[in-house]
Amino acid sequence: MLHRIRFGPRSATLLLALCTAATAAHAGERIGEVDTVFKFIGPDHKIVVEAYDDPRVVGVTCYVSRARTGGIKGALGVAEDRAEASIACRQVGPISFPRALPQQEEVFSERMSILFKKLRIVRMVDTRRNTLVYLTYSERVIEGSPQNSVSAVAVDRGTTIPVR
Repeated sequence: MLHRIRFGPRSATLLLALCTAATAAHAGERIGEVDTVFKFIGPDHKIVVEAYDDPRVVGVTCYVSRARTGGIKGALGVAEDRAEASIACRQVGPISFPRALPQQEEVFSERMSILFKKLRIVRMVDTRRNTLVYLTYSERVIEGSPQNSVSAVAVDRGTTIPVR
């Protein structure tokens, strides 16, 4: 026996709210944005710049710029953002390490589409040069993108990076 499911205005509004909440949550602090393409309906396509403080390294912030899709899909939170991103990590205060770091660790991850795509930022420790290396790339469930960006923060030789 077939049952018919009906969606009314309340169901549609709830679904829209859940989709928007799922894609809106992220750890970055919005620094600014520029419009790249005007859209008659919905927000314009844009490039946003966000700041991410490294949660395990006091005094280091990464700035990530990336495309955000506008239009109707962007307004509803169901658009898939492009895979391109750029990263610049900088010392913004005295660097300290509350505890030892793994040799390589994912520091941030944020959804770029409602289901399949993520922006990832990975920190690697270059112990020979006493440097923190940050890599950003996008990952897809089926097929990732080779586009990536890398940045490095040299730590003063007087401060050894503790690695576990």
